[in-house]
Amino acid sequence: MSKKKWYVVWKGVKPGIYDTWIDCKRQTDGFDSALYKSFESAEEAVKAYKSDPWKYLAKNNPAKQIPKTGSSRIIRQSLAVDAACSGNPGLMEYRGVYAANGEEIFHVGPFEQGTNNIGEFLALVHGLALLKKQNSPLPIYSDSANAITWVQNKKCKTKLEPCEANRAIFDLIERAEKWLRTNTYTTPIFKWETKEWGEIPADFGRK
Repeated sequence: MSKKKWYVVWKGVKPGIYDTWIDCKRQTDGFDSALYKSFESAEEAVKAYKSDPWKYLAKNNPAKQIPKTGSSRIIRQSLAVDAACSGNPGLMEYRGVYAANGEEIFHVGPFEQGTNNIGEFLALVHGLALLKKQNSPLPIYSDSANAITWVQNKKCKTKLEPCEANRAIFDLIERAEKWLRTNTYTTPIFKWETKEWGEIPADFGRK
């Protein structure tokens, strides 16, 4: 007889604690970036539900995405963001992953007629907004010095001209800039040192 488990859904159709896998699955199937985990006791589940999900999500996963060389300087419990663009401009997308195990937390796009720098900027702001909403202490890593500077200046300094094809991208830029102007945050943003550590965990692997 299988041991009874409880399931915490931090992010899903209806966040909460469920006592069957079927109920948990109903809340997470098809839900973008759902966050959930099983626990051996109701007490553990209640404690986890009231806490930061990331410290639980990484427990059963080795930090295989973190390179060994120079890894002592890397904060494993962090959010890493990156973007990819096929062409300049071209199809652009971005995502964020939990650095300790490479689990994808969000993935947006692709969008037509974007650039990599724009994607890096949007990924950083998306990450900042998400961590603030969840009251998470995680820092963020980005391998883009441009994007970090743009976020600090609260302005996407792209030279890309808006057109009908990339309207959705410029709508996202406008929303991101507005969020930066109207919100404060304490999330540390760190530069990922690619030459020393290898590709950032959120890299799309298309180089």
